[in-house]
Order: sequence, then C-alpha cells, then structure tokens
Amino acid sequence: MEDLKKSVEQALAKIRPMLQRDGGDIELVEVTDGIVKVRLTGACKGCPMSQMTLKQGVEKMLLKEVPGLKEVQAV
Repeated sequence: MEDLKKSVEQALAKIRPMLQRDGGDIELVEVTDGIVKVRLTGACKGCPMSQMTLKQGVEKMLLKEVPGLKEVQAV
C-alpha cells in the first residue's frame, strides 16, 4: 500500500509543474482500493475547468503511470 502511495506521489510530481504554471496545485489525500483522492488547490480549486483537468489530465496520466489504479476523485 505504501508503495502504491509512493508511486502516485511520484506521478503527481510530474503533473504538478503544469498546474503550478496556472497558479494551482494538487495534493494527495489518500489511496484506497485503487481509488486516488486528491485535493486541487490554488487557482485550480474554483476553476470551471478543474473537473476536466482532473479526469482528462491527472487521472489519465496516473492510470497510465501507476498500475492497479481505478479512478481519481477530487475531495
């Protein structure tokens, strides 16, 4: 379980600079049963495009980078 969380953190580190360029950021809340829960912060928090960013960007990359994940959810 810790290995999975570590892999997710490493993948998020690759995504983070893109979000920070737009004034936002992302933090890992938890990984449970293949579901990753993240919190979008900064400019991403209230952005109308945040759900698309989450599903089309973050989730797509995490599912590709970390085997065994099922979904990414914002909390």
